[in-house]
Amino acid sequence: MNRELIYLDTYILQQDMRIRLPKSILENMPIEKGVTKFAVYFDSKNKELILKISNDSKEVIK
Repeated sequence: MNRELIYLDTYILQQDMRIRLPKSILENMPIEKGVTKFAVYFDSKNKELILKISNDSKEVIK
């Protein structure tokens, strides 16, 4: 998979399992606070979490 990564910031995983997203994500993605849903994936080979914009919480992105 060939992809271009843009580093935004580093955050600590909160005790209640939240991860704060950097404010610069609003400048780099077509999202809206309190509206946009993300599909969350785990790439076990590269130990990466992947967030993809999802229009439907039941949507499966391939």
